[in-house]
Amino acid sequence: MEYYSTRNKGYRTTLEDAVKRGMAPDGGLFMPVHIPVLTRNELEHIRKSDSLAGTGHIVASKLFGEDIPSSQLEEIVFEALNFETPVASVSEGIHALELFHGPTLAFKDVGARFMARLLKYFYRSTTEHVHVLVATSGDTGSAVANGFLGVEGISVHVLYPSGQVSQLQEKQFTTLGANITALEIDGTFDDCQALVKQAFADNELREKMILTSANSINLARFLPQSFYFFRAWSQVPADELVISVPSGNYGNLTAGLVAREMGLPVNTFLAASNANDVVPEYLEKGEYNPRPSIQTIANAMDVGTPSNFERILDLFGNSHERITRHLVGSRYSDTQIRDIISRIYIENNYTLDPHGATGYQSSFEYRETHPGATTVFLETAHPAKFPDVVNEVTGTNVEIPERLQAFAAGKKSSIEMNKDYEEFKAYLTKKIPG
Repeated sequence: MEYYSTRNKGYRTTLEDAVKRGMAPDGGLFMPVHIPVLTRNELEHIRKSDSLAGTGHIVASKLFGEDIPSSQLEEIVFEALNFETPVASVSEGIHALELFHGPTLAFKDVGARFMARLLKYFYRSTTEHVHVLVATSGDTGSAVANGFLGVEGISVHVLYPSGQVSQLQEKQFTTLGANITALEIDGTFDDCQALVKQAFADNELREKMILTSANSINLARFLPQSFYFFRAWSQVPADELVISVPSGNYGNLTAGLVAREMGLPVNTFLAASNANDVVPEYLEKGEYNPRPSIQTIANAMDVGTPSNFERILDLFGNSHERITRHLVGSRYSDTQIRDIISRIYIENNYTLDPHGATGYQSSFEYRETHPGATTVFLETAHPAKFPDVVNEVTGTNVEIPERLQAFAAGKKSSIEMNKDYEEFKAYLTKKIPG
């Protein structure tokens, strides 16, 4: 299958080149020239699938089957997706797709683990060292770092905003060592993301070293996230779902929209935001005004310039009218998020994390105007990652899984750096052999 740049539809390249580059040379994001549509028989197989890996293999074969031999693709899928994404009923007509059962207890395990193995496959015959750059506002860093940990020939550089991720999230990527380096940036997530994008646009740097991205700007990260949208549908007995997606950089929602194009019977997606509401504002007013991000308790959504919104605009031909047929936006303050977590814990005995809380509430509000709708919201991270908030509002001590306890006991190691690109470039330049 061929891929084009969102900024130049005439530019075409292969899956391997798109994955290795991360971003198009013109600064655009890669999209498939043709989004394949699942047959009725394939959808029936998904409906009957009993695992995330089984579902993922069907969808991956459709997306990547032209470019990767069947046996290799099957190995990648089943090795990467060796955990489940179960659905839990929270209240009438509202279900949680629990995406926190992977190694780092966050939804990004799916895309990060798939991408790590896909990169390893594409670089199987090279002797050159590969440098993976990833900006994180929370869970991306841990999922990517753990997904690539120990992979020979690949070094991962995780950029994160100092003081703006939870302590447990930070420990998940600052305690690993080996081929993982954490860069603690004096700035916001948007500053971290800007540094990564500048590095990709730096031809002088790219001529001297192999760089790729593990953020959702890389299609190998965001496309596999479509797998669990189909998995949700296979577990909830409804002809059509409404899916609520806590949204920050919008890779997750974009993957859902791609799944819809492939035949997933979901007409409406709810884009749930925290105070960083540039996309809900666009949906309401038709004006897109990115701005500096605001720090909130739902930190993984603290994005003021969401990269993947460019893909959403491209998918709908930059038509506000077409986009608003399928997307409904909402926003919630920290105070509201705390109230949601408290209320659902008391009324439904279910513990939400701050991000999932926005997804639940947007589902609840949608059902108030669309009674009878069956909704699924994405519970994107384990609530134990946010003990300060969750414990305070529920009045309990959320149980910390053993995997998180192990990370918490590790010693943090990071390199402090300002948001100046020249300092970041100098750091990378030191990694060039010779």
